[in-house]
Amino acid sequence: MNAVPQVAERDWRTPLELTLLGAIWGCSFLFMRVAVPSFGPFALVEVRLVLGALVLMPFLWRARALFPPRRWLWLAPIGLINSALPFVLFAYSAEQAPAAIGAICNAMTVLFAALIAFLFFGEKIGVRRASALLVGFAGVVVLATAKVSGLSIGMAVLAGAAASLLYGLGVNLVKRHMTGLPSAAAAAATLGCASLWMLPMAVTHWPQAAIPGKAWGAAIALGVACTGLAFLMFYRLIGRIGPSRASTVTYLIPLFGAAFAWLFLGEPVTLQMLIAGALILGSVAVSQKG
Repeated sequence: MNAVPQVAERDWRTPLELTLLGAIWGCSFLFMRVAVPSFGPFALVEVRLVLGALVLMPFLWRARALFPPRRWLWLAPIGLINSALPFVLFAYSAEQAPAAIGAICNAMTVLFAALIAFLFFGEKIGVRRASALLVGFAGVVVLATAKVSGLSIGMAVLAGAAASLLYGLGVNLVKRHMTGLPSAAAAAATLGCASLWMLPMAVTHWPQAAIPGKAWGAAIALGVACTGLAFLMFYRLIGRIGPSRASTVTYLIPLFGAAFAWLFLGEPVTLQMLIAGALILGSVAVSQKG
C-alpha cells in the first residue's frame, strides 16, 4: 500500500540531492581558491584530508573487522592516487587560475576512467565513447589555450586534467580492490591514508605567516562539507539509485563552480571557458549514454 508514495518520495528527493551535491562539490573549487593563497597547496590539502577522514571515521570504526592488515596494502596507494595527489593538483590549479578552470577539468574524470579501463583493464570502449574522448580532449586543449584577464592558464588546466586522470585511475582501482567494503568506511580509510602521505609535505610547507580567519573558514568547509559530508551523500545516492545515475552529478559541478566563482569572487567566465565546458560536458554525456 505504501509502495507508490515511497517511490514518489524517492523520485522527488533524488534530483534535489544531486543538485545539492553538485553545489557542494562546486563550492569546493571556490573554497580552494579562497584558502590556497594563505595555506599553499600542501597544507590546505592536509587540513582537507584530516577533516574529511574525521567526519567519516565512525563508519570505519564500526566496520573495522572488515579491514585486516592485508587490505591496507591497497588502501594506502589508492589514498595516494585517488585523494592526496589529485587534491594537491586541484589546489595548485586554484592557486594559478579562476575556480571555474578546475571545476571544468574535473568533468574529465568520467572520460579518463573509461580510457584507463580500456588501456589497462581490458574493458571495451566502443566507437561512440572513443569519439567522446577525442571531443573531451579537444575541450581541454581549448581551455588550456585560453587566457583570463590577459594571463595564460595552461599550467592550471594541465594540473586539473592530471588530477582528473588520477581520479580516473582511482575509480578503476576502487572498483577492483575495494568491492564489498562499506563505502563510507572505505572512504575514511583512503582519506586517512592520504593524510599520512601528505603529512611530511604539509609540515615542511606549513605557512610561516598567520593564516587569516577567512582562509581557515574556507579550509574547514572544504574538509567537513565538501569532503566528509559530500562523500556520505554521494555513497547514499549510489546505494539508492546506482553509480551510473549518481555520476550525473558530474554535469552539475562545473556549472556551480563557475557560477559561485563569478558570483562571490567576481571571476570572469570567458567565451573559451564556455566552449571548453560545452565540449567536455557534451563528451561526458555522450560517453555515458546506454
